[in-house]
Order: sequence, then structure tokens, then C-alpha cells
Amino acid sequence: MADLAPELLLEDVLETPAALRRLAGAHEEIDAVTAEADRVVFLGMGSSRYAALTAVADLRRRGRDAHAEYPSTGAPQPPAPGLLAVAISAGGGSTETLAAIRRHRGTSRTLGITNRPGSAIAGEVDSCIDLEAGAERSGVACRSYTNTLALLHLLGGASPVVLRRAADACAELLEARAAWLAVATDLLERGAVHVLAPAERIGSAEQSALMLREVPRVRADACETGDWSHVDVYLSKAPGLSLLLLRGSAWEGEAMEWAAKRGCPVVTVGGPLPGAALDVPVPGGDDPVVRSLVEGRVAELIAAELYARHGDRLLM
Repeated sequence: MADLAPELLLEDVLETPAALRRLAGAHEEIDAVTAEADRVVFLGMGSSRYAALTAVADLRRRGRDAHAEYPSTGAPQPPAPGLLAVAISAGGGSTETLAAIRRHRGTSRTLGITNRPGSAIAGEVDSCIDLEAGAERSGVACRSYTNTLALLHLLGGASPVVLRRAADACAELLEARAAWLAVATDLLERGAVHVLAPAERIGSAEQSALMLREVPRVRADACETGDWSHVDVYLSKAPGLSLLLLRGSAWEGEAMEWAAKRGCPVVTVGGPLPGAALDVPVPGGDDPVVRSLVEGRVAELIAAELYARHGDRLLM
């Protein structure tokens, strides 16, 4: 685990638009390599896996055979000539990911994605791509997560133009944060937070919850919006639970009904809902790729604000 300097998270987050533009500029002619494989498996831990979850949902929506696998699994998918194995490690040295990609060498086609092209992962794969996220001085995987997801969108066939639109949208959201950040933080600092998102963007919920756990040490968990009413609603009986709801699921109504019954304040991201205490608009959110690359800034900014208010004492 890297040493953290959470007081620098805000500075890192504010550089996200520049990092996305840098990535787009570096890959004007990148090939949609996932289209050339019979099957794709993404291997990554933590934020790397979260980005892969969204990429997998997009590929499967288009009829592709794609999977996000824990590198630490004891029951891995076997290597195969028609398989593309993508090892994702921002730092380039995740021991689980390195061990997993070694199983595929010589049989599957292998690709590495890292923020450190000279790291160990480059020596384990057929080719390696730089995330262009720059050094994260906070030690928190924020820009590297966003650029990982952006690169996976490119490898799936998205245009660099979409990444530039996402960079502009991120800049707009960041510039407008004074209009909502203090109120959103007030609503979410009373206790535990559940971050809800549609299944196709569950990676956004997972990453958002991680930011709240990692920086201000909030008791935060991610859940698929429809499933929340089946598996996590029980915790709403405990006092202090708040919801951060990333819009887009057809099953938001039931979650909102339970939240109202149990007195859980709801902050929506990407569109208002009746009964929600606050909505944070997502610029460019009509484009699903742009939305997936922008909405994560909300939890990052709230995490930075909570740390500024309380340090990492919220779990204590």
C-alpha cells in the first residue's frame, strides 16, 4: 500500500481534465484491440478492476465475450489462443496481477496498462500502454482510475474526441463545485454512505465508495441500485445512513421509497429525483461514456472536503 497524502487529493483531482486530454492526444490512432479477440479478460485489483467492470458491461452490451477477473482468484480462466488478457496496474507492480498475467504468456495475447511503463508489468506482456495520468501526489488512485477507464473505452472503439468532451465536462463540474459541494458534504457526513449505481456503471459506485473509505475513512459501500432494496436496505434501519445515488437505473423508485421511509438523505448525481435532498448535475451526462468518466469527481471532491473538515477520524 502506497503512503497517502490525502491533503493533496484535491490538487490531484483538479488535474483530471488535463490528464484526460493528454491521454486523448497520445492515442489519436489507437486500435480497438478488443475487437480482434474472441474473448477478453481484464485482470486488475482495486480501482483497476472497478474500471474494468464498466468496460466489460459496455463490451457485453455489444455482444462481446468479456470478463473482469480478480487476479487473486483460485479458479482463473485458462489461457487460450483467441483470448486477450489485459493486465491493469497503475503502479505496474501489483503482485497478484503480475502472477495472473504470467499464466497467459505464450498462449493468450497479453496487453499491459499502467501509469509506469518502465515497471515490472511491461516485461510480462506482449505490449504495454501508458495511462498518461501523471504522478498522483496524494497516493490516491483518482486520475489513474479515470484514465484507465478512458483507455479501456478507447480500446473498445470510442473516439479520442469523446475523451476530450469528457475532459471539458470534468472541468465544468470542477469549476461549479462551490454550488453544491458544501451542502452535499453536510448531507453525507452524518454517518455511513451507500453509493448506488446502475449495473452497467457499478464501477463508478465501487470507486466512489473507495474514495470515501480511503481518504476520510467513511464507512462507505457500493451497491447496484436495483439490488440495494434486496440486500443493503436493512442497514437503513440504523441511524445515520445516507445515499449517494448515481442516476440511470430503471429501479431507483424503490430505493427512494425506502430512503423516505427510513429518513435517509439522498444526494443524486446526474439528475434530480423527487425526494432527493440535492442533485449534482453531470455535464455531458447524456453520453454514457462521458458520464462514466465525469461522475466520479463528485465522490472525490466530497472525500477531499470531508478530510479537510475531519481528517481521517470519521471511523474512530
